[in-house]
Amino acid sequence: MSSTNVLDYSFTELTNWWDKYKADREGWAYLKNPSPILLTNYYANMVVEGDIPASKEVIAACERQLKDLERQGTDDFPWVFDEEKAWRPIRFIESKCKPSKGDYSQLVLQPWQHFIVGCLCGWVHRDTGYRRFREGVVFVGRKNGKTTLESGLADYMTGFDGERGANVYFLANDKGQAHELFDESMAMIKSSPFLSERFVANRQEIRFPKRKCTIVPMSADTKNKDGKNLHFAVFDEIHEYKDYRLINVMKRSRGTRKQPLIMYISTAGTVLDGPLMDFVDNGQDCLKNYDDHIDERTFYYLAKLDNKQEANDPEMWEKANPNICLMEMVDMIGDYKKDRKNPREYADWITKQFNIFSETDELSFVTTDTILKNNKVLNIKLLEGRECTGGYDLSETEDFTSACLEFPLDDGGIFVLEKSWVPEARYKRDKNPERIKAWEKSGELEIIPGDYVKYEYVLDWFTEMSNKYQITKVMYDPAKALLLNKAMENYGFVTQEVRQGFLTLGGPMQNLKELLLDGKVIYNNSKLFRWYLNNIKLIKDRNDNWLPQKQTLSRKIDGFAALLDAHVDVVNKLIKQQGSRITFVSFD
Repeated sequence: MSSTNVLDYSFTELTNWWDKYKADREGWAYLKNPSPILLTNYYANMVVEGDIPASKEVIAACERQLKDLERQGTDDFPWVFDEEKAWRPIRFIESKCKPSKGDYSQLVLQPWQHFIVGCLCGWVHRDTGYRRFREGVVFVGRKNGKTTLESGLADYMTGFDGERGANVYFLANDKGQAHELFDESMAMIKSSPFLSERFVANRQEIRFPKRKCTIVPMSADTKNKDGKNLHFAVFDEIHEYKDYRLINVMKRSRGTRKQPLIMYISTAGTVLDGPLMDFVDNGQDCLKNYDDHIDERTFYYLAKLDNKQEANDPEMWEKANPNICLMEMVDMIGDYKKDRKNPREYADWITKQFNIFSETDELSFVTTDTILKNNKVLNIKLLEGRECTGGYDLSETEDFTSACLEFPLDDGGIFVLEKSWVPEARYKRDKNPERIKAWEKSGELEIIPGDYVKYEYVLDWFTEMSNKYQITKVMYDPAKALLLNKAMENYGFVTQEVRQGFLTLGGPMQNLKELLLDGKVIYNNSKLFRWYLNNIKLIKDRNDNWLPQKQTLSRKIDGFAALLDAHVDVVNKLIKQQGSRITFVSFD
């Protein structure tokens, strides 16, 4: 074929391209018959080596698998990968579960499904043999066989996971959605002579009498939502969930089980402050920062396009649709070419087929690679007596508060010394309290008793720092800062208000990005400050100027906001060092 974009092919060219695409992948990335071996680690290697197109998050998940294999069975990582336990549910689904729809005689799990099921079931504790993962997040585009996979896995967990009295739940935001998974599981059982002899099914529940196990559908609108002794649960399409009520009920019901597993499966959606956004956010954090060992008992498979531009390259669609070779791709491309002319239809494709949450005009501030480039370490004792500028960002009420000192360095770079505080009430409801405890242990953050951070903590920190360094000025956002600023002035600090808009922050923000791109920001590898940098996205204001904003409600940027305020002053000092000419990096 020529280098012409696939979207520009004629119908005949497109058909020929698609036949060749599938033929080239058959037997290794696309299977027509069950694999004779487990493909979990094979898939991970293929993705990492670039043979299978995958999102940055899926690549990171595969890298996580390979790194975990290298450190398995150690005191710090007591989990081991048991191939037999990984492969057993896959063999069960392919040999015992029969498809209830389509022209297929048996189910054939594809390599990406081997990866998901194998990781979830294969990682066990070296001593007890119990599963490592307590939760799994599977995020793929629509029509990728989620319902079939999870229904088959539920049948396995009910009768063949070795658990007596196992309670299995299909959960969804409404009753109809909950029954979709339940009905598929029932249809599989009725289609399989092996399963139909062992299960008893009706509209309310599916029972496995031999071990006294049941499968029950449940929705958010069910009056009695008390889960009992949960062994396995599947939450379907959690993009519709606006709160954690049903999720929390299920989590609390795991108490007496040795190896419970909850799975969340979904495409993207329009509820941008619900549980799914938190799960994806936590997954990205976990996968990007492997060495921090965050959330090691949750599995993540986040299949999506890396950006909207890839929607116009069908060869990239596999990133969000790992089951692409089982789809009617020629028709899909025709539908996409027609629908993309309609903004509403196009938005639906972007969200549902390609798993990109929103159509907002946004841009990442810096990449993870850029952040990691700034990995120098400086002995802070060498800075004692040097001039610096302070900055702080106060929380609304029950949230993070941050302060910083920024030192201009002789080589044109900067050193950032940060401190953050969080109230105990906020810490207790955090989804990752272990991480906050790690930041506290390293001295980067302090957990404050009560419901909010009193401004005196910030004042005391600046006062303590002024005994070591020459704080020439403290820059601050006037919002919420009236009392603290007055106290700072009374103590003797010189303070300056920083108006929060592009006119004031645009130049300093661009210069900070330039410094990061050049590897000239030293923060002594503070994990908390790195987290702040990871959380920044840029949005356009009404005048088409870029301004920083946190990516989601749970991802904070307070430390960066404090630095940006300080940099309004420091950038002028850097200009004086380097002369009047300075080049800013464009965000366009």
